[in-house]
Amino acid sequence: MTISASYLKEFTQQVFEKMGCPAEQANEAAECLNQADLRGVDSHGVARLSGYIRLWEQKRLNATPNMRIVHETPSTAVLDGDLGLGLAVAPHAMRIAMEKARNVGSGWVAVKNSNHYGIAGFHAMMALEHDMIGISLTNASPLVSPTFSKSRFLGTNPIAVAIPAGKETPLVIDMATTTVANGKLEVLQRKGEEMPVGWAQDKDGQATTDPTVLKKGGSMLPLGGDRLHGGHKGYCLGAMVDIFSAVLSGANYGPWVPPFVAFLDPPANPVGDGIGHFLGAFRVDAFRPADEFKAHMDNWISTFRNAEVSDGQSRVLVPGDPEREMTAERLANGIPVQQAVIEDLKSLAQKFNLSFDPK
Repeated sequence: MTISASYLKEFTQQVFEKMGCPAEQANEAAECLNQADLRGVDSHGVARLSGYIRLWEQKRLNATPNMRIVHETPSTAVLDGDLGLGLAVAPHAMRIAMEKARNVGSGWVAVKNSNHYGIAGFHAMMALEHDMIGISLTNASPLVSPTFSKSRFLGTNPIAVAIPAGKETPLVIDMATTTVANGKLEVLQRKGEEMPVGWAQDKDGQATTDPTVLKKGGSMLPLGGDRLHGGHKGYCLGAMVDIFSAVLSGANYGPWVPPFVAFLDPPANPVGDGIGHFLGAFRVDAFRPADEFKAHMDNWISTFRNAEVSDGQSRVLVPGDPEREMTAERLANGIPVQQAVIEDLKSLAQKFNLSFDPK
């Protein structure tokens, strides 16, 4: 079924409000999930909605958090998210970072005691309209093995960077530090399809195409896959995100990060508070005049788009192109939603006495 973005956002916001979220936070959380679907990141869109509700029902998510700064300097802060929706906690942290950037050139906020925050790019892109570069990192449930290991010690730990341009569209990098995000495995499960070799390994560390392997004790692989293909570099990137997001903030790190799924209990011996994020913003004009920078970004983007294509390819993309094009297509024609997700949304409507009747 294809559903309009506006209908999905309205329904999602209603669910968050029924959960008890303040209207402003519910709107921001719904927008984050909606943007994931519009940008083609279906694994982090409305398909995740029921997961947040289950966490709330397990009292592992606070619908009315008292977010507060617990440590601060002119350019940095540590934010305690009070177990709130990461979808609302991270934007709050980014606004703090941007305010510090306005005052002193750059702002950096480490977050603890939060939950899953959706797509990393949503938070980084908040900086664009202020002629700032935005950076967004988060750690996540331990599903990934370090190189040479079969232990699940890291999350998919994404990195997002959003860079403004002038006449060209902004450059937006938003990527997991694994070969794929965990949600891609969930999408394959719903479709009943196999996954490519190199995405994950079984509990014995052997290659597999089974997208349900994580439920059987297997693990995901760092970006690059095995050592021969640079998996150690993905491992290093994931480690960096984990340390910036959690060791720096006081959140849980490594194997102690609480799982997103409500049917798994958090580790009994936590080393910190909740999940951690790291948000940053810095003013372009802290380095050179913003118009000058954006003119050169336009030149950079157009130069790379006009690079000579390799055999069999039609064009060269720059980061953010596929998501921007998908957003335009889905705004015009609607968002395709799998039947399993439709059934989840119908269940939520029944649970909260809401109407779910997309046309």
